[in-house]
Amino acid sequence: MLRSSRIVVPLALACAAVLGLPACHAGQAADDGPLLIATTVAPLTSIVSAIAGDRAQVEGAVPEGTNSHTFEPPPRIAELFSKADLIIVNGLRLEEATADLAERNKKSGTDIVAVGDQAIPREQWIFDFSFPESEGKPNPHGWTDPIVAIRYAAAVRDALISTDPDGAAQYRTNYDTFAAAANRLADAVRADQATIPQDGRVLLTYHDAYAYFGRDFGWKIVGAVQPRNFSDPTPNEVARLIEQVKGEKVPTIFGSEVFPSTILAEIGRATGARYEDTLRDDDLPGGPGDAEHSWLGLMRYDFITMVRGLGGTPARLEAVPLNQSSRPDTARYPQ
Repeated sequence: MLRSSRIVVPLALACAAVLGLPACHAGQAADDGPLLIATTVAPLTSIVSAIAGDRAQVEGAVPEGTNSHTFEPPPRIAELFSKADLIIVNGLRLEEATADLAERNKKSGTDIVAVGDQAIPREQWIFDFSFPESEGKPNPHGWTDPIVAIRYAAAVRDALISTDPDGAAQYRTNYDTFAAAANRLADAVRADQATIPQDGRVLLTYHDAYAYFGRDFGWKIVGAVQPRNFSDPTPNEVARLIEQVKGEKVPTIFGSEVFPSTILAEIGRATGARYEDTLRDDDLPGGPGDAEHSWLGLMRYDFITMVRGLGGTPARLEAVPLNQSSRPDTARYPQ
């Protein structure tokens, strides 16, 4: 695959000057190497890599296990953005500092595509305890919902086709493969969540990352201990969460394997709920190149952990295959 160096205005003028030729596509130009696609958080990097296949090099900007809300990108990320042929971000005001750096440093003609903004229109935004409407920033964690993740992938597919029209057939095929896998995962969630005791699909998590999943799959989100700004909840907020956990008879509360929470452990002791501290928001399991080090591996792991923690049996989820392609993921994930 060859890189499309996009020279939009001069190319359009050249096309208009040659009578009798069809209009040129805005993304067409001289080919001089593989496409370089810059992304942000690891789940998004994985989705983009799955759709791009072997037609591009995909490189992430935000290290796994980092708070992407407050991440301040180092100078080397500016260099990545300055070379990228396409920049794909989550959007929904998640990684604002990183997106601002991309805007300041991108090449002329390089598009910045916010797939979350396309996948979740404004009328479907969720505002909640961590993302209050008064601050104007919606919950940005669309990728934890398989239904929304498919829309992320569609936006990625369309952005790649616009940048590299010659690869359209491959991008469509790769999208179809990803969508089929995400739908299998969604079907497995629906089957396994039915094994959770009645009214037991209740989540108290370390980070507020499952709002869209909860809405689409019928789970109740009780709360989140760590809001967007990483500040600890007040004693009154902790007391409210304790009362909710007791009232809902929540058997397990879910923490993060990256950010241990003394507050959740305290809530567990006060309520008798088990504290499960291995949930992941954007830290992919395994290492780069492993089948489980993927969006699919991440979400299968989280859903298995949730279903089992709430008293269900994740048999269908455990049977979801991770090897969706004969090609290993070659995206670059920063440390």
